[in-house]
Amino acid sequence: MENLIEVRGLCKRYKNFGLEGVDLTLPAGQILGLVGENGAGKTTTLKAILNVIRPDAGQIRLLGRPPRDPASRRPVGVVWEDSYFHGSLSPKLIARVMENIRPDWDRALFENYCRRFGLDLEKPGKDFSRGMRMKLSLATALAGRPRVLVLDEATSGLDPVVRGEIMDLFLEFIQDEEHGILMSSHITTDLERVADQIAYLHGGRLVFQAEKDVLMEQMAVLRAPAARIAALPKELVVATKRGSLGASALVRDPRAVRRFLPEAVLDRFSIDEMMQFYAEKEEEA
Repeated sequence: MENLIEVRGLCKRYKNFGLEGVDLTLPAGQILGLVGENGAGKTTTLKAILNVIRPDAGQIRLLGRPPRDPASRRPVGVVWEDSYFHGSLSPKLIARVMENIRPDWDRALFENYCRRFGLDLEKPGKDFSRGMRMKLSLATALAGRPRVLVLDEATSGLDPVVRGEIMDLFLEFIQDEEHGILMSSHITTDLERVADQIAYLHGGRLVFQAEKDVLMEQMAVLRAPAARIAALPKELVVATKRGSLGASALVRDPRAVRRFLPEAVLDRFSIDEMMQFYAEKEEEA
């Protein structure tokens, strides 16, 4: 399977933050969800992949080329969380601009997406809601017929119904097994629905990249008295939380846990819960 994006040993250091040794892979035909707390390094990682910033160390390949090569960035559609067109521009005017910038940009496809998203072609962007402006950015990116979509909080500000429509669109985009999507999002339920793989950044480091379905099978939330959790082999317990109603733990290998605690309550975990457990672990350390 072809890899559309490959990141190896990515490092980028700032005064109060740094990415350290991040590895990521986006295979063709897949959606990779990038998650992490605010300040974990998600946007920095995306900017490095797109040559917006220069890494201090590491190697990046975008469609087989280094991202500084314009040919590698041309087949990439990008949507940033807070990057919108000037408020005076209507979709119709944006189409004129894009046609002059990129001769291969598909105006008919853009207008089709605008109709699909319910965007008035004559209406200036300042009269659009935040969600509508985000849909306008998506329509513009998709009209370039990219092989890769890179999205930074692209579903932010959209209501659940519209987000569902966008997720369906993303699934359509990768159906031919030649396209791929790398998307960061705080709306982890969207990623649980459509992502093939999850990459978790925490404090500038990659905790893991794993197939979502495998991850969901290999980990669970254990709810049991704190003493019973403490008695488990350490390699099975990722992190523990204690509250007024008792204790819970994020555990590996639920079958092994059941052998030690046959009566244990093991629940399917969410990505949000996973991040909370890791944050708790960090505080304890």
